[in-house]
Amino acid sequence: MAGNAEWLAQVVEAALEPGLPIIDPHHHLWDHPGSRYELDELLADTGQGHNIRATVFVECKAMYRAAGPENLKPVGETEYVNGIAAKSASGQFGEMRACAGIVGFADLRLGAAVDAVLEAHLARAPERFRGIRHASAFDPSPDVRASHTLPPQGLLGLESFRAGFARLATYGLSFDAWHYHHQIPELTALARAFPETTIIFDHFGGPIGIGPYEGKRAEIFAQWKKDVAELAACPNVVAKIGGINMAVNGFGWHKRAKPPTSDELVAATRDWYLHAIDVFGPARCMFESNFPVDKLSCSYGVLWNAFKKIAGGFTVAEKASLFHDTAKRVYRIPD
Repeated sequence: MAGNAEWLAQVVEAALEPGLPIIDPHHHLWDHPGSRYELDELLADTGQGHNIRATVFVECKAMYRAAGPENLKPVGETEYVNGIAAKSASGQFGEMRACAGIVGFADLRLGAAVDAVLEAHLARAPERFRGIRHASAFDPSPDVRASHTLPPQGLLGLESFRAGFARLATYGLSFDAWHYHHQIPELTALARAFPETTIIFDHFGGPIGIGPYEGKRAEIFAQWKKDVAELAACPNVVAKIGGINMAVNGFGWHKRAKPPTSDELVAATRDWYLHAIDVFGPARCMFESNFPVDKLSCSYGVLWNAFKKIAGGFTVAEKASLFHDTAKRVYRIPD
């Protein structure tokens, strides 16, 4: 992700509240031809003045195994990330502990047969593996990209998916949910059906702002508020608040001559954050970077300044939850 470094360098801000402890509960790692984001790049971003204590890696289809049973190929990603986590845990790269929690992928449509995949993930990273993300983002418009897992419409309601989902609680694993805004009721139904499983609501439920949704932000926001309030009534759901600066969200930051300042990010997105915090409560919310995906639009330092400005009116205890404690509890991050 070095391609936009010069563009991002046009806006540099000193870190606000630099001593505030932070766990970043959502980032990715990969090494694709022409696109690399590994420990060096993560350290460069987390080293922009904010007190990042630890991070959580979330699956992104990186380093799958080239051979072996199809269902076990995603275990290669956990092996890859656990190695980077071990490198970070050596202490040779600073105090921050990268990938202290790992969320991997397993095709939950395998039903009870998914046990073998879950056990393989846990065997490869027993101290760090925390949960599964099986993305369900689907929209019928050709202008809106589906998740990298290419899910069918209505994935969360499929009998086969739910049979696999039911196995997560047996292993003490959580579920990260990535979908689009009109699919939030599908997640609510899933949460009600499996109250014993912790579900993490990623990226505000993916409000779309492109294609057929362009110019409809106010209308989408009004329905989103109702859907999110209903989802928040499920006590087993927690919210990761962030990941709203992607191209699909339609703010168009990446098209500008200069990247946004933290004030501009706050002005454009504050209401989404405040509503989520209002209905879930700070103890069930955690700010997330979604890097390097959101790096298309803004720098890491600027993004966390925006979060701190949004949280400016909250108490010390509430800020501790939003920036550190919720992530620590949900992903069981060690001291």
